[in-house]
Amino acid sequence: MKPDQDRRVARAVQLVTSTALGPYQSAIVRIGFGATWLLFLLRELPHRHDLYGPDGPWSWEMGQQLIAGNKAFTVLLWSDGALWFEFVYGVCVLSSLLMMLGWRTRAVSVLFMVGVLSLQNRSIFVGDGGDNVVHLMAIYLVLTRCAQVWSLDARRATRKPGPDRTGPVLWTVLGTVLLTGTFVERGGGDTWILVLFWGLWAAQGLWWVVDRFAPGSEPRTLLDVLANLTHNAALVVIMAEVCLIYATAGWYKIQGSRWQDGTALYYPLKLDYFTPWPELSGILASGGVMVMLLTYGTVAVQVAFPFTLFNRRVKNVLLVVMMLEHAAIAVLLGLPFFSMAMIAADAVFLPTGFLVALGALVARGRDRLLRGKGRPQPVPQGSDEPTRTLVG
Repeated sequence: MKPDQDRRVARAVQLVTSTALGPYQSAIVRIGFGATWLLFLLRELPHRHDLYGPDGPWSWEMGQQLIAGNKAFTVLLWSDGALWFEFVYGVCVLSSLLMMLGWRTRAVSVLFMVGVLSLQNRSIFVGDGGDNVVHLMAIYLVLTRCAQVWSLDARRATRKPGPDRTGPVLWTVLGTVLLTGTFVERGGGDTWILVLFWGLWAAQGLWWVVDRFAPGSEPRTLLDVLANLTHNAALVVIMAEVCLIYATAGWYKIQGSRWQDGTALYYPLKLDYFTPWPELSGILASGGVMVMLLTYGTVAVQVAFPFTLFNRRVKNVLLVVMMLEHAAIAVLLGLPFFSMAMIAADAVFLPTGFLVALGALVARGRDRLLRGKGRPQPVPQGSDEPTRTLVG
């Protein structure tokens, strides 16, 4: 038995070091959260000054006091000028779009994280559960190789290699901004994250140098191994985070009396703030049996989901149920961005076969739209390595 166990361990080590697992799952999470944050920023564009800017009730001075206490990070406190705010907000919109498209994802993912942290930490009292999920996933995505497929980076990797001029320029610009921020900012809340940014910046430069001058060398192989290990660990953390969200939500619901008697969903359906479609909410709230079934079903699905990961079929069924539940929350309760964030997080558990078929369907639709032809196009791959996933 021992030789067999040794071989299994060796295969597992080889797998997690030589392959970035779940390329389609990490790609759909990247696209989902990029789209969620982009659409949120665009919708709140007319109200951006009230939410995060100089016209908000949470003033710049109050923000400084808060950051001094909780040691959070936000570049919006580097200056109280309106021009600086507009620049940061514009960078947030642009980085969200580029994150969704997968352009220079290693660098853009850091900008995406900076934008999310800066806006949310500037006014923490205007967020909700969906914002918390975006906050966490923006950090985790920095550590993943989430542009292996369905990205401009993957498309560029399939073309004939040539001198990379954009990468060094982008690296230099970001280094200049980081250097300026290091000397300008005097708040004590962001020292740790500035050190992290310098580490990421240096790692990006090291990667480019090795890839440019020693593409097939042992240092390049070592960098790939480290990147794969980091990606796979971050993907596991994302999955664990989703399970933790549902498990804690379900167990807290069990302790509530309204969830125990099956009437919890009735009350938000009667609140004006959560009824964008009063007639539809009224119809649903009028059915006592339906409200009770949905209340108990919500708790059962959330508590059971982490345990269904050991059974692929049951997991896929509950995954569909949870996604439909969040879609219903978006419509009935008027929480579209919370629902989009949760669906994007749930997507990490989608089966690879389904995602491949979805990519092929989107590629055919794109072809018909842009070229007027129905010929299927190959789904771009970012690597010649076999496609593997952590979950089926």
